[in-house]
Amino acid sequence: MSSMPHAMGQFTPAQNFGQTQNYNNGAYQPAAYPQSQTGGIPAIPASSQEFAATDENAEVAAEPTPWQVPAFIQKISQGGWLMIPLGICSLIVLTLSFERMIALRRSRVIPRPFVRRFTECVEDGQLSYEEATAICEEFDCPVAEVFRAAVRRWGRPMFEVEQAVMDAGDRVADGLKRFLRVFHAISNVAPLLGLLGTVLGMIQAFEIISSQESMGRPEMLASGISVALITTAGGLSVAIPAYLAYMYFSSKSDRYLGEIDKLCQRVVDCISAEGLEENGNNRNRKKRAA
Repeated sequence: MSSMPHAMGQFTPAQNFGQTQNYNNGAYQPAAYPQSQTGGIPAIPASSQEFAATDENAEVAAEPTPWQVPAFIQKISQGGWLMIPLGICSLIVLTLSFERMIALRRSRVIPRPFVRRFTECVEDGQLSYEEATAICEEFDCPVAEVFRAAVRRWGRPMFEVEQAVMDAGDRVADGLKRFLRVFHAISNVAPLLGLLGTVLGMIQAFEIISSQESMGRPEMLASGISVALITTAGGLSVAIPAYLAYMYFSSKSDRYLGEIDKLCQRVVDCISAEGLEENGNNRNRKKRAA
């Protein structure tokens, strides 16, 4: 009975450590490893080179992407070396604008507590020369500096007091209008720098046109024109804010000077010789009426 399977030519395949032995007509044929099949044995790499390639791909995927320069900075750098002075001008405008915004605050130029206290007491005749001087020295502000100059001429004729106020007002005006010339100069120079870049860029463009290498290559011509347009835009971008800052801070300082002048006129009318005499007469009349 044991020889019946051999006589019929049938044999059940035996599996030994992943290999299948097939007997067909007495010949032994080893079966190859199956490749990736669902539910089967996974494919084994043929050589160590495949392992190395897999590791290299993993390392490339793990490497971080390099930092790229923003497109805005790249566009500015295409303007050439003239963008450097334009950048310096823009930094100057920005820095001085912050400084002027802090320096021209009303609380630093015309503090209301000081003005109310000084003018009301002077007009009511409650301040003497020593008290008025002490109050002016207590506050360090432009309006206090002008009042201090007027108080130094206490009891003098009105002409002398007004002249002292005018001299002090000129000094205060110089402080309030500080750096305005810088804004005005940058607003005039920045467009000229942009125009210079435009001229240099057009010269470069015409030189490219005259060369034989530019035939059929419009990108070479576009580079020179790009430099011209970028410098022009940069110059206008700096000049316009500089001019606006000049106009804004100029009008603000003029408005402060006008207010200081009105306040000083009230003080002059009270501390001048004519004002003191008139105030004295008014007091005598009030006493007689009482």
